[in-house]
Amino acid sequence: MEQMTTNDQPEVNYETLLSVIKKSGKEFDLDLIRHAYDFAAAAHSGQMRLSGEPYIVHPISVACIVVELGMDSESIAAALLHDVVEDTGTTLAQIQKEFGPSITELIDGLTKISRIAYSDREEEQAENIRKMLIAMADDIRVIIIKLADRLHNMRTMQFQPPQKQRDKSLESMEVFAPIAHRLGIEAVKEELEDLSLRYLDPIAYDEIEKALAEKGENGLQFIEQIKEDIRERVSKTIPDVYIEGRVKSINGIYRKMFVQGRNFDEIFDVYAVRIIVDTVNDCYNVLGIIHDMLTPLPNRFKDYIYTPKPNMYQSLHTTVIGRMGIPFEVQIRTWNLHYMAEYGIAAHWKYKLGLSKEDSFEKRLAWIRQMLEAQNDSEDSTDIVRNIKTDLAQEEVFVFTPHGDVINLPVGATVIDFAYSIHSAIGNKMIGAKVDNRIVPIDYEVKTGDIVEIVTTKDPNHGPNRDWLNIVKTSGARNKIRLWFKKERREENIAQGRDAFEKELQRNGISFTQEELAGLLENVLKKHSCSDMDDFYSAIGYGGIQLWKVIPRLRDEYAKLKKAVSPEELAAQLSQNQQKTKTHAKGGVLIDGMDNCLIKFSRCCNPLPGDDIIGFVTRGFGVSIHKRDCPNVPRDLSAAAEPERWVRAHWDTDVRESYQSTLEITAEDRDGLLMDITQQIFNMHLMMHALNSRVTRDGKAVVYVDIVVNGQDHLRSVIQKLSSIRGILSVKRS
Repeated sequence: MEQMTTNDQPEVNYETLLSVIKKSGKEFDLDLIRHAYDFAAAAHSGQMRLSGEPYIVHPISVACIVVELGMDSESIAAALLHDVVEDTGTTLAQIQKEFGPSITELIDGLTKISRIAYSDREEEQAENIRKMLIAMADDIRVIIIKLADRLHNMRTMQFQPPQKQRDKSLESMEVFAPIAHRLGIEAVKEELEDLSLRYLDPIAYDEIEKALAEKGENGLQFIEQIKEDIRERVSKTIPDVYIEGRVKSINGIYRKMFVQGRNFDEIFDVYAVRIIVDTVNDCYNVLGIIHDMLTPLPNRFKDYIYTPKPNMYQSLHTTVIGRMGIPFEVQIRTWNLHYMAEYGIAAHWKYKLGLSKEDSFEKRLAWIRQMLEAQNDSEDSTDIVRNIKTDLAQEEVFVFTPHGDVINLPVGATVIDFAYSIHSAIGNKMIGAKVDNRIVPIDYEVKTGDIVEIVTTKDPNHGPNRDWLNIVKTSGARNKIRLWFKKERREENIAQGRDAFEKELQRNGISFTQEELAGLLENVLKKHSCSDMDDFYSAIGYGGIQLWKVIPRLRDEYAKLKKAVSPEELAAQLSQNQQKTKTHAKGGVLIDGMDNCLIKFSRCCNPLPGDDIIGFVTRGFGVSIHKRDCPNVPRDLSAAAEPERWVRAHWDTDVRESYQSTLEITAEDRDGLLMDITQQIFNMHLMMHALNSRVTRDGKAVVYVDIVVNGQDHLRSVIQKLSSIRGILSVKRS
């Protein structure tokens, strides 16, 4: 897409817009567009951009992008007017009088999106995104204009302060680029990503740009030679074939270099050739010719024509080895598919085409309503930000049901996500899964081409496991699991939520009276529609409220209500009370000379009852408890930087607390190993926080699992039961 930036064309004016309109070759209502321009120019008269240009340059540039995206006259007019209500004294009533209801609704939708300024605060950002999705659901033209607005702002971001550059770039990368991707507008998506990366990681951006520049002339010569070779072979069978070359986007290279850990030379699709023909049959004929004249790389062929992406993208992709052993990608598509690949939903929106079958269009936008429904089911408004990042992920896998139906899921999705994508009842009754007729662990991540069969039970009382919330990738699965627990396990939710909340308060050294707690949580309860504390505990229990979002606020309030004791004061208290009787401290730990001080267990060593422990007086958060042999504890305390801050600590004789511990399990690698381990943990009614595994060079499997136990005796019992699993070689505390 041609950039209409101030750098490219210093004098952007109405003639610039007319030139872009003429170049498009389409007919527009020029009287309407001129009226909108005159109105906007008068409204913005005297306003200047940070670049020093008249403000009207921005609406004109946005309108030019809207024309390039193939939109209609009303969209162009709305692009010219999109800031007049927000940034001038103009009202919607005036817009209605001058331009009628259709354009007014577009301006209203765009204005609602901007009404709450974006900031670092998650809740404000989530509310903005929710309003944006609502506006999209009403009229897709709103988001297309908004994308054009954001694209031009990113093109001129060099005039903004550094912090705003980073904030807007992160928001563009995490929210607007994924939405552009799901709408199929790849030209906007790729440019937004590249422009954002320039400010988010300028060093890496420059490194990739230099690497491309070093190969620049040779790369262009390589592409031109490949195009000529292909044209010579293909034109014998298919006349009038169009061939173009391209270089992969900088962000696309960045993702493979810095996310996947590859060297620049290990990226196979830096260069690509795109072949455009008239019919789908010609696409497959060209594919055969390409594979006949060049060597295809194994497992690098993707048929998106037969299996389209959720954003309607259709094309054939194959990677082949060219001259001098240089790999490159070949994309093959028809002209109609090419237009769709470049402009996505903008190429087939119902206002432009007057589609009689609105159902087909609505299906393409179903994800918007699904995301809004998922947000309505969630107790946490900020979930919508995470859902954008996962559900609209650029990388997807295509998985098959046993009947041959194709299910699209984001990369990293598990068999649980697959089950819930079919139906809630399938997910709720799931007890296992098979991939290509082999039993797999419950956290198995599905891959393209997998044939997945979900094993279910007829037990009417069976339901999902709470730990699935930590395994699933998609918001749909997560919200369906939460909904099941919300409806079916209220008493269990209340008990588990209360226990988790109290332990988290204890872990953070927070102590409130019931009256203080009720007052502090009043806004939280109201925000999550909880009528009382039982509703609050229940929401924690089924996952509707995340404690990690609630606790920091309570910690801040606690710091205000109860002035934190300084290390010097604690040290003085210790010296004065060395002869005092040991008193009980929170967390089942006794601190010599201190009564009821704040306790926090260090995560570097996760001490358990029975371990030899020691305390360290922290700044403002009480005493941190370590194992005596922890690497962070000096062997010779007298030689420590601040020896007076290390204090003697002991376990209480009657400990009734729960503690997190990590186990390292070594086993013979086999199918079903993780399923057997997790099943044994579930059978012992243990809370599991994390599960990770890897395969060693000698073919052994090493599994790390974070569980909650009551102490060393309990841990020994757990180790004994896990050791009885077939193939387990050793189980030890990590």
